[in-house]
Amino acid sequence: MNQAPSGSGDTAHSVTTVRRRAPAAERNRDAILSVLARVLPGSGVVLEIASGTGQHAVHCAEALPGIVWQPSDPDADARDSIVAWRVHAGLANLNAPLALDVLNDDWGIVQVAAIVCINMIHIAPWEAAESLFRGAGARLTAGGVLYLYGPYRRNGAHTAPSNEAFDRQLRARDPRWGVRDMEAVEALGEKAGLTLVETVAMPANNFSVVFEKRA
Repeated sequence: MNQAPSGSGDTAHSVTTVRRRAPAAERNRDAILSVLARVLPGSGVVLEIASGTGQHAVHCAEALPGIVWQPSDPDADARDSIVAWRVHAGLANLNAPLALDVLNDDWGIVQVAAIVCINMIHIAPWEAAESLFRGAGARLTAGGVLYLYGPYRRNGAHTAPSNEAFDRQLRARDPRWGVRDMEAVEALGEKAGLTLVETVAMPANNFSVVFEKRA
């Protein structure tokens, strides 16, 4: 297993960088962790795509000490927040963030035991979901896990009126965004050599969607 280097992201100015907080991350972190603790491997590198503020990275790395958590984000301000959370937490198993853009084939990491992606594919163009699955298929070891979290449509229908309203808001901001059909996401997995093994209904009409890399 290749472990991503911890890097030198903890520069002196980063210690004073504001640790950004997303209220949604604070609300859903325990529900997400309850699923991750069950489905992730007990050891190895877990790559988090689009880590945002860094709150999930700290929460999960602290609760799962056998795992090396590798956060990432394409946004420099988000990476600064992740670094600040990392410095604050002082966790040996939490790496410095990668400047990873999922649309770029070079992710800066070759092989991982699992990939976690929370609340990304509905606030990105569909090409980002396609790239996510291609990258996961190429980097996950046999039996490795891809975990997604967020709202989904089932069989073309929204699961709640609030999700339908959210979908309209997203598409108004960017027509390339929107709540995805779970069946279309499952098809991306099949194409990338990943099998959908579990869906878990989560609070606020979200889902945990768990894929496994076929041998």
